[in-house]
Amino acid sequence: MAVEAVKFPKAVLFDLDGTLLDSAPDMVAAIDAMRAARGQPPMSLEALRPHVSKGARAMVKAAFGDVPEEERERWIPEFLDCYQQALGKHGTLFDGVDAMLAALEDAGCVWGIVTNKPEYLARELMPVLGWEQRCAVLIGGDTLSARKPDPLPLIVAAERIGIAPEDCVYVGDDERDIIAARAAGMPSVVALWGYRLDEDDPIAWQGDVMIDVPSQLIAAQAWPTTR
Repeated sequence: MAVEAVKFPKAVLFDLDGTLLDSAPDMVAAIDAMRAARGQPPMSLEALRPHVSKGARAMVKAAFGDVPEEERERWIPEFLDCYQQALGKHGTLFDGVDAMLAALEDAGCVWGIVTNKPEYLARELMPVLGWEQRCAVLIGGDTLSARKPDPLPLIVAAERIGIAPEDCVYVGDDERDIIAARAAGMPSVVALWGYRLDEDDPIAWQGDVMIDVPSQLIAAQAWPTTR
């Protein structure tokens, strides 16, 4: 009896920050601009890095924890403006991401991005990364009426590339990524190279596969089985 060859998924959707892109240096530059405007010293990269995948509010809270939440909330547009000024100037792709994406493309696999970052910021990064023609679909945190951990962004991304969710795989470094994938009926990969708080337990997220570094995903057998 013939053994079926191991294949890559038909499509792979990725989180962006902490999964494809090490954007923490850009985020630190934005936070430091805000801190400088308030007469405060810079924040270390190591202190901010674990909070990056949690979003703008988590980063502003990490940098200004003594400021009341109501006031910090008013600072979110300022943070986004500062981040836009730093966009793509300091961050880099994680080691192995380029080779991984090339392997997917060589295998005929479609890939795209589903992020909670505002869509306009994610789209500005595409030409910086050389991905404007390579990324098949881009869904931001404000593209739709819901964002991760709601499954809607993943479901819509799959619809836009014309591939059923169960034939896609979602890769992310945060628990809400895995929750969204499970609710969408999409196999998931936990990106252990990404950003996590000390109390995060990626084993408890119950993703289908846990991967240490992007280069492991160059091999088709590393991916979870799709339909």
